[in-house]
Amino acid sequence: MSELVTGQTVPDFTAPATSGDFTLNTWRGRTLVLFFYPKDNTPGCTTEAQGFRDHITAFEQAGCQVVGISRDSLKSHTNFIQKHELPFPLIADTDEAVCQLFGVIKMKNMYGKQVRGIERSTFVIDAQGVLQHAWRGVKVPGHVETVLNAVRELA
Repeated sequence: MSELVTGQTVPDFTAPATSGDFTLNTWRGRTLVLFFYPKDNTPGCTTEAQGFRDHITAFEQAGCQVVGISRDSLKSHTNFIQKHELPFPLIADTDEAVCQLFGVIKMKNMYGKQVRGIERSTFVIDAQGVLQHAWRGVKVPGHVETVLNAVRELA
């Protein structure tokens, strides 16, 4: 499957999440931020999740729901949410179906070895289900603010 590109309608999907099953089409009518991250409770992923947490009121004021996605289990996600007081659901994409849909599984270098993992990426889907913004290979510093500004422009 080819990567989703901006301007394309995102196909519906359902996946297990900390809030119960998450189905994309149930969020039509509202802007959605999906942020893919490699692993719960790692430094960069924690900083990114905390950034979305710290700006959640601004996202909500812009009519936007934030959702995180990784390959971690629901149990791991629940612990991550509790430990860092995250006010948004996390999707447990243990079978990588959503990761494949968005094309975020990549070969990466870790400690000098090639490993298969999630490339930190964020997507903004508008109220009609169209992909409006895609950031791949995200660097955490300043990223949440960039996403928030893009969401505000859609509002």
